[in-house]
Amino acid sequence: MILIVLTIICSLLFHLPLFANAVRFVDITGKVGITFHHRSAPEKKYIVESMSGGVALIDYDNDGWLDIYFVNSLTVDTADRPRSSKSELYRNNRDGTFTDVTDRAGVGYPGWGMGACVGDYNDDGQPDLYVTCLGANKLYRNNGDGTFIEVAQEAGVADDRWSTGCAFGDYDNDGDLDLFAANYVDFKLQDLAEFGKGPLCQYRGIPVQCGPRGLPGAGDVLYRNNGDGSFTDVSQGAGVSDQEGHYGLGVIWTDVNEDGWIDLFVANDARPNFLYQNNRDGTFTDQAFLSGTAVGEDGSEQGSMGIAVGDYDRNGTIDLFVSNFSDQYNSLYRHDRDFIFTDMSFASRTAEASIPYVGWGTEFFDYDNDGWLDLLVVNGHVYPQVDHAPVGTTYAQRKLLYRNNRDGTFSEIAEQLGAALLEKRVSRGAAFGDLDNDGDIDIVINDLDGAPMVLQNDGGNRNNWIRIRAENAGSNRFAVGARVTVRAGDLLQKSEIRSGSSYISQNDLRLHFGLEDREEVDLIEVHWPGGGITRLENVSVNQEVVIKKAGLSF
Repeated sequence: MILIVLTIICSLLFHLPLFANAVRFVDITGKVGITFHHRSAPEKKYIVESMSGGVALIDYDNDGWLDIYFVNSLTVDTADRPRSSKSELYRNNRDGTFTDVTDRAGVGYPGWGMGACVGDYNDDGQPDLYVTCLGANKLYRNNGDGTFIEVAQEAGVADDRWSTGCAFGDYDNDGDLDLFAANYVDFKLQDLAEFGKGPLCQYRGIPVQCGPRGLPGAGDVLYRNNGDGSFTDVSQGAGVSDQEGHYGLGVIWTDVNEDGWIDLFVANDARPNFLYQNNRDGTFTDQAFLSGTAVGEDGSEQGSMGIAVGDYDRNGTIDLFVSNFSDQYNSLYRHDRDFIFTDMSFASRTAEASIPYVGWGTEFFDYDNDGWLDLLVVNGHVYPQVDHAPVGTTYAQRKLLYRNNRDGTFSEIAEQLGAALLEKRVSRGAAFGDLDNDGDIDIVINDLDGAPMVLQNDGGNRNNWIRIRAENAGSNRFAVGARVTVRAGDLLQKSEIRSGSSYISQNDLRLHFGLEDREEVDLIEVHWPGGGITRLENVSVNQEVVIKKAGLSF
């Protein structure tokens, strides 16, 4: 009897790791027809040459398959030649390959590009594309025929500062999408800080690019949608203009207290973060310090880059994760109650592994569909010079993937999920979505000064799942800001549809929920932006459900 019991235990122990880590992420970039190459000066003598690299997943032709837009940059030496590098749009061929459609689409030359976000700003049912830049930002209006037209000046959103993260969101609940863009440094090409000169242009005694400390900040911008295809700058009146000039990077709209009015989180580099509470009257109040999300656990400012939002501990509230600079640690903020967070970075076991790395794109996502949100961070230093000095880190860096242990902690298991995650790259933006519609989440990463990575999730769909696409009626067609709850037996999950995500990037606007072995979804509940609730019961798993405010289709 003892021998039989031991045999059963050993068998279980042998098979559990194989089942838990059966997923692999495979780099399929070259096989699928992606030939994009990000351009930047190799020496990175100026900070503007280190920050680009957003990527957007956008179903630009509304065929139900995600297309990919890679943002490219210029260099100080090529800044007067805006067509010397090209951003690229790839159409999903629905057969595992992509086709470069940039020239026909007309989205190839935004200038010195940084990042991108997606939203239907003019309510015509077509996803539009906003690209942030050093210099005038670009708004590409989708014509619905495979082409775009650039209308930023006409629409009033051509901010000519150095913009980074952006996100559409209906902050005033009037039915149309407004737009926020974070700005970084007040950078002037005609007034360049000299490389390595001065104490703020040194890293552990190594001469490096200057900034952001020591350089003036640029302030942020909030554009209110006028409902006629144009926007009005309401930044100052709304209280989000950042008059002190913090160095804004990642941006996310999220309804922190679930009062039906979206709030705003801004990740600031080398300055305290912002968490703006929506006052429901067109203004915001910064609650970052009171909420515990402004600075690190020790009270120090951090070099914050990317943002992930999700209920990692399944307690019913949305938590925040922020990727930070080397020698600090990435911050995990557990949401305890309305606008009160606790720094769980070390308690969750996500902090220690991150300290040598410079974190950028990041996301909570359920890579194995077990119903618990896991976490990815892509990394890469800003100083190539660290490779030639004993500073304990490298310029190119691997990725960190944390598996959710279901008890408030994570285990970093990138080495178990394929060689692609361990390959050292200088990564920036990362976007998450099901590229091949097979029921698990794939990842697209834009690397600085090199080829991107398209990482196919191989095996995540062994567990059950459901994907939800929401369609609002009349306005805000893609239901940006909608809150969705999915209940399957004892499994209860929440998420939101968000424009803008990760680091200067855009995730799939569809929501994906892992269900493990549950064979039916008992309830899907959609809280629509601006009001209204749709409830669906007894929904079959392993499918995409299209939920319209006036009905349901599959």
